Amino acid sequence: MRAVPVYRVDHGRKTKDTIGVVFEMRKTDRANNYNDLLRLARRLFAVDTADAGYIVIDVSHARRAILPERARDCFVE
Repeated sequence: MRAVPVYRVDHGRKTKDTIGVVFEMRKTDRANNYNDLLRLARRLFAVDTADAGYIVIDVSHARRAILPERARDCFVE
């Protein structure tokens, strides 16, 4: 599972503000991974249809895997 950050772009100030993450659950890359994640992010974080154009995701983070952290009770003594 990979966490992909979602940003709201402000073209006037030329900034990207982080507003959340979407999780990539697919194990292999497919043709529409980026488009599907972007569609999901816009559905979750856009206030209205005009706001959806300002929602973007960071593709470079989509390629990195995030490994789960080991819980303290998992250690064998």
